[in-house]
Amino acid sequence: MKSKSVRENIRDNLAPGAAVALGLRAHSGWAALVVVRGPASSPVVIARQRIALADPQIPGSKQPYHAAEGRPLAKAEEYLNRCITHTQELAREAVHEVVDHLRRRGHDLVGCGIITAAGRPLPRLAEILASHPLLHTAEGELYRNALIEAGEECGLPVRRVPERELFSLAVAELHMSAKKLRNRVTELGQTIGPPWTQDEKYAALLAWMLLAAASRQPARSSERAK
Repeated sequence: MKSKSVRENIRDNLAPGAAVALGLRAHSGWAALVVVRGPASSPVVIARQRIALADPQIPGSKQPYHAAEGRPLAKAEEYLNRCITHTQELAREAVHEVVDHLRRRGHDLVGCGIITAAGRPLPRLAEILASHPLLHTAEGELYRNALIEAGEECGLPVRRVPERELFSLAVAELHMSAKKLRNRVTELGQTIGPPWTQDEKYAALLAWMLLAAASRQPARSSERAK
């Protein structure tokens, strides 16, 4: 079942001027995108969407490094460049659609958060193609980087948070226990309905952290008060 776009499922009664943030968690060929409205003291999920990041017209594009494995290096590079270009275009279109829709409605977008990995810098392509674990690592970096670039092109502050550090950072920044935080993140899904998966929970939590960080900025608070 194809998920609705943010344009289709965002709450029509959301008051203009509300602070909102985007959270994203990428997978091979797609990403979960969640939009959270402030204030940070009582966040509400107003939209969620699964966005496609792989072109179905390109065979193997969901796991392009796996598909390139075994090809001559020049052919592999040519194929990967094609996949990367299409992934960047899909990420750009999806994020721009969401951001443009929210901005047209007068909302204050405070930032975009991307769940990342804590991996080391990738080696050269020949080394990646010779290592099965590195194939997975490279694909993860491909999709995350496409989302980061899309957020930056929209003029949004983009925050990268390694997945393994997400909850420990959230506990410190949102000032609540880990148990209470996990319960609150689960409850956030009640307003949007099922499915409320780990992907969406993590994306929503990071967006909530962005709202909290923005509320602590004096300049932004004074601008909203005008």
